[in-house]
Amino acid sequence: MDLQVDTAGLARLAQALSRSLTALSQARNALERLRADQLGTPELDRACDGFQERWAYGAERLRDRIGSVHDGVGLSRAEYARVDAAITEAFRAVRPDA
Repeated sequence: MDLQVDTAGLARLAQALSRSLTALSQARNALERLRADQLGTPELDRACDGFQERWAYGAERLRDRIGSVHDGVGLSRAEYARVDAAITEAFRAVRPDA
């Protein structure tokens, strides 16, 4: 059995998750800065206000979950690297010429 973990791939995934958190925060900030008088009709204003409230709640939950996955990926990457280094060191101890 051959087990390989792409730690560089895990690092790229963590970076992508960080970028998604940044983009989500930027979208929320842009939406929060939008004033009702910029939208148009009262019906549209109310609809946008309702959406903004739901979006804020959902975006916060999404941010929490993405953050948790990001942390887990980082820990996994670090542990795989640590185990890989320990295995390499163990083989060197057995075969110093390798």
